[in-house]
Amino acid sequence: MFWTIMFIFIFQRLIELTVAKRNEKNAKKRGAVEFGKRHYPFIVAMHALFFVSLISEVAVFHRNIQPFPALILMISALVLTQGLRYWSLFSLGIYWNTKILVIPETNLIRKGPYKWIKHPNYLAVALELILLPLLFQAYVTAVVFTICNAVLLLIRIREEERALKELCH
Repeated sequence: MFWTIMFIFIFQRLIELTVAKRNEKNAKKRGAVEFGKRHYPFIVAMHALFFVSLISEVAVFHRNIQPFPALILMISALVLTQGLRYWSLFSLGIYWNTKILVIPETNLIRKGPYKWIKHPNYLAVALELILLPLLFQAYVTAVVFTICNAVLLLIRIREEERALKELCH
């Protein structure tokens, strides 16, 4: 089960990077301005190292999947988190990207989960980074990457808010 779940999540990330690259080309043709170039490599590294850490912790310390009642709860939470994540991505459509790319004079997206939450995708990713390791009792990975993600999100959200305030309606 571990390798199946790892494959699913890593495959998702690779597809998302492909979509992000396509959306980036489209956005730049429309005059997008990129913000947060300095912190972006740290975000990419953190996500890659998250999977390395999770796989290593499970393999080296022989971590097991949660026992049955907790297993159902954790998988249910991950499925709901995936729902929020993809609802967020589809709501942004061609504007979604892993980078902060803002097309000047566009309107902010206020549909889907963006009606109620400013950064629903970041919430979903934060939940993934804690739930996925907890599913396999990889507590060190859960704690370390939750902290790393929180620090990077503080920087990223501040930068994204500044970009949107400067360039969007």
